[in-house]
Amino acid sequence: MASSHRFFQAIKVIRSYPLPVIASISGTVSRVGLTDAVIEVNGLGYLVNVTTRTALELKVESAVKLHICHIIREDSQALFGFPSEDELLAFNLLCSVSGVGPKSALSVVGSLGVDGLSKAVASADDSMFRSVSGIGPKTAKLIVLSLTGKLVSVSEHTAPTSSQVANVTSALVGLGYQERNVRKTVEDAASTHPQSSEQELLRFALAKLSSARKINADE
Repeated sequence: MASSHRFFQAIKVIRSYPLPVIASISGTVSRVGLTDAVIEVNGLGYLVNVTTRTALELKVESAVKLHICHIIREDSQALFGFPSEDELLAFNLLCSVSGVGPKSALSVVGSLGVDGLSKAVASADDSMFRSVSGIGPKTAKLIVLSLTGKLVSVSEHTAPTSSQVANVTSALVGLGYQERNVRKTVEDAASTHPQSSEQELLRFALAKLSSARKINADE
């Protein structure tokens, strides 16, 4: 399963006008602060709030793409950027919890990371949230209660088993492919996509085999 599916997508609805329109920003880093950065795109500089971890990874004059949560309120607008969709979805989920604002949500994502957040919720360990600046005991407990069942820890996903590899191999042989070519292709697909289901593994392997067959036919 692709990493971006670790979270059920949560869309934060902000009752204001106009609606958020910025989903991502790709450009050049022109300035980096402790918790923000300016990304220049076609002569426009966008001030984007980022985690401290992301800020440390950004380099001035380097190219970057950030997934954006565009928050619009009556008296302000703000952009919160993340290098991965998982972090953005985690941020949105945290913002959906009563009492957790964007700044606090950003701190949690930056301090715990996606996997740390998932594990804290799965184990009902609110102490991990209390360790984050701005998160009190009541809010920490509320985060655990609100997000239980909405997060899936990456550790809960396992790589395809040998039986799944065998099943996919057998299915492809039944479609007319030679077994000696099929098994290696399936094993390679399992290695490249370690969190795939059996159906996904079949699709990846079939796509590669079909591509190889087309190349051979052209030659």
